[in-house]
Amino acid sequence: MHLLWLVPLAALALVVIYRRKRRDLLAFCDAELAPRLAGERIQARGFLKSLLLLGGLALMILALAGPRWGSRYQEVSQKGVDIMLAVDVSSSMLVGDVRPSRLERARREVQDFLQVVAGDRVGLVAFAGAAFVQCPLTLDYGALSMFLEALKPDLIPVPGTDLGAALDAALSAFDPATETDRVIVLITDGEDNEGAGLKSAERAARAGVKIFIFGIGDPAGGPVPEAQGQGGFKKDAGGRMVMSRLDESGLKRIAEVTGGTYVRSTTGDPDLDLLYYSGIKMKTEASVLKSGKIKVYEERFVVFVLAAFVLLLLEAMIGERKRPVVT
Repeated sequence: MHLLWLVPLAALALVVIYRRKRRDLLAFCDAELAPRLAGERIQARGFLKSLLLLGGLALMILALAGPRWGSRYQEVSQKGVDIMLAVDVSSSMLVGDVRPSRLERARREVQDFLQVVAGDRVGLVAFAGAAFVQCPLTLDYGALSMFLEALKPDLIPVPGTDLGAALDAALSAFDPATETDRVIVLITDGEDNEGAGLKSAERAARAGVKIFIFGIGDPAGGPVPEAQGQGGFKKDAGGRMVMSRLDESGLKRIAEVTGGTYVRSTTGDPDLDLLYYSGIKMKTEASVLKSGKIKVYEERFVVFVLAAFVLLLLEAMIGERKRPVVT
């Protein structure tokens, strides 16, 4: 609608063009000879042609504004799968073998992941030596992002890495009554201190839940930093520096048991996005998660386009001048 100011500007342009044509014609011949050469101009027709041209322009601008009136109700549905993200927040996730740290890299990957999920319900589990559901399954990705920012090593008071507890907590967050495909995305460095991950994966497989694993870290490992604010690195009872290494073999077995996929983080690549498209989307089938009716307004721009076409057609058919008198 803001483009309607072009109509008076076009009217001004028509006046300027008319005067320039008349000036050029009078520069070629005198005023008495001009009608005999170019034909006598009929003022009323010229005015009508201008009105038709300006009206056509105004109607095209109104068509661009997308006028709508009249409405109907349309049934819509949202399809997807249920995805529980289980993120490792143990102290080993502070290792800097993946920049800036394993945990920060995991957080960034999940934020990117939330940008590509389409219609899926997503929930969040945080785990270390124990596991807790931080956010139940939801379609509100903004709310889940807020929980994601709170993921820190001191969030779980129990030290260690219990993959079994993480998988069990994620399994408990699913609604067993639904027939929606269910997926667990496990994000960890793979050091399963309790050794219960494989047994939990077998329970997930029996429940029809696929586990996709995103390994964070380097198999060569790195030293584990002390708690925040203390500085330095952790040491064992013998004074040796505690090293944390990505356990890929164990993570691959967990993923294979359920028919899922394992991917290792590689700096600079959108790994979790690839896991979603080439893994989750390929191995699951979307179901209706939400349905309802929405009010849809009827688009009426075609009426204005047709009206503008008629006006411009009439403008082109109307002659502005009488035919020159030939003697």
